Parts: sequence; structure tokens; C-alpha cells
Amino acid sequence: MILFDRSSGTALLAFILAVSGANLLAAGLTDPRPPPFGPVKAATGRLSAAEERGPAKEREALPRSVPVRLAIPAIGVDTGVMALGVERDGTMEVPPLTKDAPAGWYRHLPTPGEDGPAVIVGHVDTTRYGPAVFYRLGTLTAGDTITVRRADRSTAVFTVAATRQYRKTSFPTGAVYGPVGRPALRLITCGGDLDRRRGHYRDSVVVYAVAA
Repeated sequence: MILFDRSSGTALLAFILAVSGANLLAAGLTDPRPPPFGPVKAATGRLSAAEERGPAKEREALPRSVPVRLAIPAIGVDTGVMALGVERDGTMEVPPLTKDAPAGWYRHLPTPGEDGPAVIVGHVDTTRYGPAVFYRLGTLTAGDTITVRRADRSTAVFTVAATRQYRKTSFPTGAVYGPVGRPALRLITCGGDLDRRRGHYRDSVVVYAVAA
């Protein structure tokens, strides 16, 4: 994980944790099929210059205000957003493994609409309840719209620039959590093959989005 130092505008590498490690965002669906994923996969952390810019013009940053609701029409997501901190062992907190659990915003990074990478995570599925809030996250493609309603009643709108799937053992920490000089959003969940012995997925799915 990279923790973001807002006072200096730099990213501090606390430790590398591929989306909070083995216990994050998946408890193992009983269906052996992996979560759906779009036509493109990539194993590298860097996006192309065009993907970094995204299909929309850069927008002026918004002041800080916590996210309260997330909508992704292309995959039928309309969910509340809870704030997540850090566990005692230094790992990122995750949303509860309950039915209809919301997505979670990592509160030690920017809020959606501020300059920098806002990070929202969500479960892909659970053994007990099946597909969860981010089950179809991997099917998002460039140009899809993401809307985040904020506590100050403003709305931050983002456009998907790219969707990537990475092995957790080679998670691109800097590309995901590192500083960005404009408003950006990363949505993260698990994906790929399920390691049934350990009860978690081997990959992480990351959606990169830019302010629209």
C-alpha cells in the first residue's frame, strides 16, 4: 500500500500490499467460474499516455468532501460508500462481508474530485452471498461513466480510462496509489482464478478513471 502525504503532495511507501493482501475483497464464490472480465488484460503497471489522459478533458479539482454514494450505470452499481482506515496490523480496512455490503473509500487518500488518486474498493463476491458490489467491475471499458456523490452535495463525475488485471504478487503499487497531479479515481476488487486452498483470488482488478 502507498499512503499519501497530503501536506507534501508525495506518496510514502509504507509497505507493498496487493490490495490488502489475501483477505481483501473476496471470500470465494461457490461457483467455480471466475468473475467476468472484459476483452483486454495487462500485466504491467504503466498506462499509455492516452490512457493516463483519458477520453475527457482535465477538470479543475474540487475541495475535499467525503464520498457518500457511487454509481456505475454500465454495470448496474448504485451503492453507498463507507470510509475505510487502517487496521492495527497496518493493512487497509475493508467493507464488511455482509449481504449488500457497500463500497469503501480509503480515507487516507484524496476524496473523489480532489487532485490525486481517490481509491474506492469493493468485494467481488462472498461464499455466503454470492456476487457482491464489484462483481462486474472488470467488464468496464474506456469511456464508461462513474459518478460519486459527495457529502457537500456536489457530484464528481469520472470517465474510465482503462481497466487492468494484475497478479497480486506483482501489484503496481506506485501506479495505483502514487501521486497524480489532477483528480483521478481508482476502483479496486479481486479477480482472476480462485485459489480454493487459501480462499481468495490470485489477481486484482483495477479501474483507472479521470475527471470528466
